Amino acid sequence: MRRQCNPATQIKVPMSHDFVTIPSAERYRIINARLPVDLAPELEKTGDADRFAACEILIESGRIAALNPPGGAIPAADAPTLDLRDGIALPRFVDIHTHIDKGHIWPRHPNQDGTFFAARTAVAEDREANWTAEDVRARMDFSLRCAYAHGTAALRTHLDSLGKQAAISWPVFAEMREAWKDRIALQAVALFPTEVAVDDEPQFRMLVNTVARHGGKLGGITFLGEPPGPKLELALDRTFAMAAAHGLDLDLHVDESTSPDACSLERIALAAIRHRFMGRIVVGHCCSLTLAEDDHRARVIGLLGEANVAVVSLPMVNMYLQDRSPGRTPRLRAVAPLHELDAAGVAVAVASDNTRDPFHAYGDLDMLEVFREATRILQLDHSDRPWLRLFGLAPAEIAGFRQHGRIATGLSADLVLTRARTIQELLSRPQHDRIVLVNGRAIDRALPDYRELDYLFKNTPGSHQSRGHVEIGDKHHA
Repeated sequence: MRRQCNPATQIKVPMSHDFVTIPSAERYRIINARLPVDLAPELEKTGDADRFAACEILIESGRIAALNPPGGAIPAADAPTLDLRDGIALPRFVDIHTHIDKGHIWPRHPNQDGTFFAARTAVAEDREANWTAEDVRARMDFSLRCAYAHGTAALRTHLDSLGKQAAISWPVFAEMREAWKDRIALQAVALFPTEVAVDDEPQFRMLVNTVARHGGKLGGITFLGEPPGPKLELALDRTFAMAAAHGLDLDLHVDESTSPDACSLERIALAAIRHRFMGRIVVGHCCSLTLAEDDHRARVIGLLGEANVAVVSLPMVNMYLQDRSPGRTPRLRAVAPLHELDAAGVAVAVASDNTRDPFHAYGDLDMLEVFREATRILQLDHSDRPWLRLFGLAPAEIAGFRQHGRIATGLSADLVLTRARTIQELLSRPQHDRIVLVNGRAIDRALPDYRELDYLFKNTPGSHQSRGHVEIGDKHHA
């Protein structure tokens, strides 16, 4: 039976879209909430068939003081109360594969044909011409404000780190990490072609030192479809050796293509085993694995499990870029095989990847959108696997964000409150009226206006005044 509370102290979730102010009291209650037990493990025994548990949340001094299932004791019964009316409460989100250094450059450098190679060219041109500290700082801050408003608590970004850019972007990231530390926990990964470890060893060593100095992760790109060869093996050996020597974790872009020759993922797993690597290893994309023969896929998945390699799928961006040809409907649906990986015990997650840049014209760093689209693209429904972990606990464990991604007694009251009562309701709408609590206080969820960035694009070819838009159908429909 739903608990009753004193009407004089009850705070109702609005039926309109108005912003809700949580009481300023140090102690208050959220009643009639539904929590997914996969993100609130202490409620495991009280979950229903859909793996949700009815719960009352007691918040004191910004932390979760108690999670009380129906029928239990009611501490602080006289405290101000927010009735969620059976709405779902989630932990704030964890997004472990983004590119906030290149986010929002679309207005001045759009992708001319929507392909991967056009995206790579456009980003390289824009980076060379425009990525000053001021430019990167402004776009990073804008991106983080979007993520924060949507409910993100922890975020990992890749940073383009070739040539002069490493000396620009890493110090800016360090500034952002400090400025945002009370709102979003941040990590960064150096992004560069893996062959740099072979072709330019001095630059590689300098880059590794930069990453180590800033407490980052070492990355690499191995996804362009080339068959494995001695150069890849040497590059991986040097990457693993340098990471081990400096105590760095690895996070690699891998096999982001529909090429049958793209099979560096297996080589990475073998290198990890060969080096007995003790750090964390994350690989992103891994699209080609879905298209592999069944026996090859099973062998690679087995090696990933042995090497303790985690896989992050980026379904929204992969659907945008892959198998694109003018005038032809895409045929292929290459995303990482999460069902098979998860069933084999390999740690998996989904993430935002690129937002409003040549690799993906859309997106807003909203993990709820990512999970909604991942459910449709990867067919996560009609499954008994605990896919709701992808909101937070799974990526938090992969990336080492220990204080995030779950709801538990003693943790900060960092929650996303929704009016959706079931997973079907949750994923049928954008939940634009969600309430985000940080340390028990509701934040202002107003999103930053794109116009704030116009000064970065003024008088720039491809800006919003000319061709920085996406044409859909008739050319007059901008």
